[in-house]
Amino acid sequence: MAKKKTDKKDLKDEETAAEEELPDTEVIEEESAPQVEEEQESLRDQFVRLQADFINFRNRTQRERLELYQRANEDLLLELLPVLDHYEMGLKTAEQYKADRAVVDGFKMVYDQFQNVLKKFNLTPIEAVGEAFDPHKHEALTHMPSDEYPAEVCSNQIRRGYLFGDKLLRAAQVVVSSGPTQAAEEGNN
Repeated sequence: MAKKKTDKKDLKDEETAAEEELPDTEVIEEESAPQVEEEQESLRDQFVRLQADFINFRNRTQRERLELYQRANEDLLLELLPVLDHYEMGLKTAEQYKADRAVVDGFKMVYDQFQNVLKKFNLTPIEAVGEAFDPHKHEALTHMPSDEYPAEVCSNQIRRGYLFGDKLLRAAQVVVSSGPTQAAEEGNN
């Protein structure tokens, strides 16, 4: 029986030794309600700001992508316009020198298709002859007297201009009338 008492005594000694070996633990006090509410409000504020930043980022990238798309189209169209100019000159020359009618009609069909493709991309030609000179749409190459057109009206178009949507892609090169021939001669005297 003595053995049993010692065993119980040994167990009690081990328990007290184990309790003494445990490190001191701090009791964590629960945060007060106002602190929790402040922290939640701060987190909500951060969340709202992050949402706004993301929306701004998304809008900016969409706008930049659209601008890049527009700029790429502008560059391509600017490269195609001289080809179109030369095609128009060739067509006029073929008509002036009475080339085979079937060939001219074939070239006109291709020209019309080309014009329709350009219209799909919102490219519109600027009609200049007979219009008042507008420095925002026309590039004046010279002034010449004209009995047909009053002063400051485009009397001849050298190179066609184009609008890409509402934006001027290329100005029309024009000859501007300086008025009737008689008025021009009187102005020189």
